[in-house]
Amino acid sequence: MPPARLSNPSSNIPVPRWPRDPLVAMAQKKRGKDPASVSMRRLVKKLDKAKIMHAIMGGMAVYVHGYRRFTDDVDVLVTADGLQTFRERLVPKDYEPVAGRSRRFVDRVNGVTVDLLLTGGTPGFGKPGPISFPDPAEVREKIDDIYFINLATLICLKLAAFRPKDYADVVDLIRVNNLDESFLDRLHPTLHHDYLEALAHRRREDESEARNG
Repeated sequence: MPPARLSNPSSNIPVPRWPRDPLVAMAQKKRGKDPASVSMRRLVKKLDKAKIMHAIMGGMAVYVHGYRRFTDDVDVLVTADGLQTFRERLVPKDYEPVAGRSRRFVDRVNGVTVDLLLTGGTPGFGKPGPISFPDPAEVREKIDDIYFINLATLICLKLAAFRPKDYADVVDLIRVNNLDESFLDRLHPTLHHDYLEALAHRRREDESEARNG
């Protein structure tokens, strides 16, 4: 993600430091020492202290649900009241607003971008439909002392977002969690076709790998 355009350009906020060596970066991520993971834990502590109901989403949720990929930002689901409290309690002391993006902020400690996703909003860039961001209280689960969105909701929202990178995440989440048709019962009916397409995609990949040894 390119550096964010801050509302206050004079803010003295560092640029996130990522290792050039991919092996070092992988080891750092595995230990939870990469900038985004450090920023996520700091954010969660502040949200808990402010009593803001939340659930971590995006690449961090994908990672904790089994697909070990990198991400350079933090996405968190909150309600409208939670967003208001966040602004009142944490902005700009801890998080600097990004110009032109009302729910995007930058961690003042290490420069990591934090996006607040709002209950009732639409995933991705699509038009409002039957799938919207839910109340975090209804879809979160605690993993290693942090509340993340649960796997079924994560897959639902990624399918509803209808973006190539989200579809790719679903294919990999299906693979690492060994999901099959029985998972359909946990998904919104309007997403069944897309889920089955992703499942078929994963099976074709498995067949190709088996043929090629």
